[in-house]
Amino acid sequence: MPLAAKPLAQSLGEPGLTIHSTLCRREAGAFLHAAEGSEPVAVACTQEQKLFAELAAQAHDGRGPAVPIRFVNIRETGGWSRDAAQATPKIAALLAAARREEPEPVPTVSYESRGRVLVIGALDAAEAAAALLADALEVTVFAQGPGAAGCAQARRWPVLAGTLTGLSGWLGAFELRWRADNPIDLDLCTRCNACVAACPENAIGLDYQIDLSACRAHRACVKVCTVAGAIDFTREAEEQSERFDLVLDLRGAQATPTFLQHALPQGYFRAQTLDAATALKLRELVGAFEKPRFFRYDAKICAHGRNKTVGCAACVDICSAEAIRSDLARQRIEVNPHLCVGCGACTTVCPTGALGYAYPRANERGDGWRALLAAYTAAGGRDAVLLLHSQGRGQALVEELGRGARLGLMHGVPAQVIPQALWHTASTGIELWLSAIAFGARQIAVLVTDEEAPQYLDGLQAQMDVAQAILTGLGYGEGHLRLLRAAHPSALDAELQALRLTRPKGPAEAARFAVAPTKRGTLELALDHLITHAPLAAVARSQAVALPAASPLGAVQVDTARCTLCMSCVGACPAGALLDNPQAPQLRFIEKNCVQCGLCVKTCPEDALSLQPRLLTTPERQSPRVLAEARPWACVRCGKPFGTVQAIEAMLARLGGHPMFQGAAAERLKMCGDCRVIDLHTSPDESRITDL
Repeated sequence: MPLAAKPLAQSLGEPGLTIHSTLCRREAGAFLHAAEGSEPVAVACTQEQKLFAELAAQAHDGRGPAVPIRFVNIRETGGWSRDAAQATPKIAALLAAARREEPEPVPTVSYESRGRVLVIGALDAAEAAAALLADALEVTVFAQGPGAAGCAQARRWPVLAGTLTGLSGWLGAFELRWRADNPIDLDLCTRCNACVAACPENAIGLDYQIDLSACRAHRACVKVCTVAGAIDFTREAEEQSERFDLVLDLRGAQATPTFLQHALPQGYFRAQTLDAATALKLRELVGAFEKPRFFRYDAKICAHGRNKTVGCAACVDICSAEAIRSDLARQRIEVNPHLCVGCGACTTVCPTGALGYAYPRANERGDGWRALLAAYTAAGGRDAVLLLHSQGRGQALVEELGRGARLGLMHGVPAQVIPQALWHTASTGIELWLSAIAFGARQIAVLVTDEEAPQYLDGLQAQMDVAQAILTGLGYGEGHLRLLRAAHPSALDAELQALRLTRPKGPAEAARFAVAPTKRGTLELALDHLITHAPLAAVARSQAVALPAASPLGAVQVDTARCTLCMSCVGACPAGALLDNPQAPQLRFIEKNCVQCGLCVKTCPEDALSLQPRLLTTPERQSPRVLAEARPWACVRCGKPFGTVQAIEAMLARLGGHPMFQGAAAERLKMCGDCRVIDLHTSPDESRITDL
């Protein structure tokens, strides 16, 4: 793997940079010397990460190194490629990114498991699985038929049976609900098998439950069970529930699954039979556990609902863990942190930024990309491509591709493609992608595998379509964003080579802004830079760029013939895009603030509003403009203005046929509030309490 020490030293600002080829072996002393210093250490080797950590711990009496040690892979991502000779800028960028400080810690979510495991399935398979777990876990079996062999004669663990009505929860907090509706009570049953032998229809199996569809009511089983009294056909079905920490579901693909979502709850395992890997995972899940709280939520700017009307439900629809639910009564959503798996898709499709990704935070991710791209450019790199992939299967594909290139079987990661591992590929969206283009990247490629839920692919593609429409409309051309689908290193190799066929344009000057903590703030910074540096011809051709329906940017159109200026839309708008005017009957609009949630459209009683997804490129997008205005209605008694002509006329038209609003009562509708009261108390036709 060729490494150019001098160019790397210059781009990284480290004149004394030394290249090591056997740092994990005979040059280990150099690593230990660096680990004893005062500066963070970046090691460009992930293969021997465990060894380096052990060496550092031994050197400090098991206490670990005094400085942070970070590891970065420059071999499979750059050095093992046919483009290795041109990969110096990419290697410099990866090393620069590795030197950055770790993101700030995030809050955690806690789980506690005492090892109570529920095994659901045919009784023979469930008991076989229970035998493998019982020495480490407290096992309960929920029988779903006898299976091929039925249960063992010896009673080794509790067995439940009946009709399963519900299973919900997560690690340490599963709740099983079932209806005990079989005549045989398994708690009383002694497994003497007398009922099995006595039943003339063979309706009783070795799960000691009666198949009521086969039973012909001979009641021979009741007669032979008089001592134990376990069989009672008159017993009413009882709803029962019990709590467990873990669940092993052995019902297989043929049965209707308990959990339908793509991302199963932690602590729940589904398998045809219990394999060694699943058994080990179950046995390890006893004790207290923590995971990051992957999201933050700001209910004040959430566009989910107002006045029991749903506006945006993008996060609810896309969540593959079913961790998000609507709470219209409180005009918000609720996110269950125990079910959340950290995919970040909800934050990607959220138009307001009410849901934000926290592992790491978006501004930390964006500033890292800015530093990475700046180092790439400073080292002479051009046309950078960010390859975003997961830390699981995606990273494995990249590493397998590097090994294939080293063996001469594949091309390898191209020199301009910079891999970036994410906790999940759905965790970044339009604001970070456009920021990366502003920082100097020319393409953003997101690698997806079979890890991702189908709705994530649709959501990512929709967001990419919006971002690409913006870039194309501003004159930067096509091909900036790609969703790469690959299940094998050779497929990934072909996709990466295809990226070379397009060379989209970017701003002539790289942006330097710091990524904002809020989604809309970052999006505005990126858009301002892209608009400022857009090709002049493109901006001159059109002041507004049409965008797809999934856009978080756009305008509101008003049918002024229908609008009565009731201002219901102003009260419903969660983003402050629609405004009234205290000085005049006007509906005003700030396009920059609009998130296209549709609450205004659904709230309008006159159906006078519609959405127009677009990007206005002129400064007017940041200033209030009047969408509708009307003459004020003058009180027919005192002349004081109140309401609007459209609103009063609409009210008169709707109430004109009502018997309560005829004659003088109809005339009062044309009066201001003060005059109505005066007219009521001075009219000789009105009844007074003194006359009663």
